Amino acid sequence: MPCEQNAKYSEWKIFFEKIMPLLNNEIFLVGHSLGAIFLTKYLSENKVNKKVIGTFLIATPYDDKTNPEPLGDFKLKYDFTKLVEQGGRAHFYQSTDDKVVPYEDFLKYKEKVPEAKYIEFTDRGHFNQEEFPELVEDIKKIF
Repeated sequence: MPCEQNAKYSEWKIFFEKIMPLLNNEIFLVGHSLGAIFLTKYLSENKVNKKVIGTFLIATPYDDKTNPEPLGDFKLKYDFTKLVEQGGRAHFYQSTDDKVVPYEDFLKYKEKVPEAKYIEFTDRGHFNQEEFPELVEDIKKIF
């Protein structure tokens, strides 16, 4: 996504909406960290003209209360109705030893979006790894 070091939701939204028409009609969405909160916000606030089969959100920030860096215009409105309705089967992944996104954020999503599947790890940090076999398996299960 554009300007990763100085990310702005409004710029990411423009970019995302330019590539959406190029995708198949049935899609999977995967986001990590700021990319995950982007997808959460986008799916919660906008109409998606594709059938989202599954949304996979890894180390997803929730709010400024627990995060060391402000979320700026990535802040959520906390109404996840559209996310549940159009996001397909939502999966949240979090590691208890993540130093970037606090585990408390994962628990907040668990409370607010109980329909989702929650996968917890104790040794993945911020998921900066080359392979993520559990994610691949979860995608294959619903594909």
